[in-house]
Amino acid sequence: MTRIVLTGATGFVGRQIHRRLAEAGHDVVPVLRPGSAARLLEGARAEHAILTADVFAETADWWAERLEGVDAVIHAAWYVEPGKYLDSPLNLDCVTGTLALARGAAAAGIRHFIGVGTCMEYRLPSERLAVDAPLEPATLYAACKLSVYHMLTQYFAKTDATFSWCRLFYLYGEGEYPARLVPYIRERLGRGEVARLSAGTQLRDFLDVRQAGAMIADVVETGQPGAINICSGLPTTIRQLAERIADEYGRRDLLEFGTAAIHPSDTAAVVGLCNAITPTRMPETLNESPVEAADQSR
Repeated sequence: MTRIVLTGATGFVGRQIHRRLAEAGHDVVPVLRPGSAARLLEGARAEHAILTADVFAETADWWAERLEGVDAVIHAAWYVEPGKYLDSPLNLDCVTGTLALARGAAAAGIRHFIGVGTCMEYRLPSERLAVDAPLEPATLYAACKLSVYHMLTQYFAKTDATFSWCRLFYLYGEGEYPARLVPYIRERLGRGEVARLSAGTQLRDFLDVRQAGAMIADVVETGQPGAINICSGLPTTIRQLAERIADEYGRRDLLEFGTAAIHPSDTAAVVGLCNAITPTRMPETLNESPVEAADQSR
């Protein structure tokens, strides 16, 4: 049984990583704020959790002590408050805290460190984002993620640990913030009300968060190093996505396109090429039903 420490275990993506790890029989040690155990995945064990008031404020020595005997770390925590995270200076705290965690992990002798990045590290727009595509972040959030990727690539290269970096594309699904595109459309249509949207021409790479969590968790078993695109690989316009959701309700008539402005930072195309290897499937078979939308997508 592999012992894995998981940060961000109560978050949108972290809960799904936890789910897959538990299903695979791994011993998952979540990192939690005191009093937050109730937000863990249902049935998850919290009695041996690592408790901290601020995951990004601990020192390398603090982490080294708590990671003794751990096989792998999946670091899914980051500051992601909707509407604020892209340019928040708190991203800088996430960088320093992540570096302390990585140093502590190396000191404890962990075998595998898995970080979580973003498709916004790439130069955008693009309809074919392979992991060797040009990198050019346009926000502080993306720049901080990319800086961590570069630093930890070099840092772990001098250790015995494997370093993996999972770049998330557009996720949707269980636990999604209500103001994002998919829950917004569902809430409006469920009430029989008009959903006011942009023209919906933007191309996106949508993926259910449950599948994304499984892909990240599977990296523990595959040991795949380096950058990994966690995506569907399927180009889908926001309009196509909205119409698929509306068809579930039989209410395309409630979709009103072109009445909401496209956000200035909302790039025309973000579509990845999936290079993730899983224990049972190769990357080309992961291209199933698309779907995520950032809160600026509508």
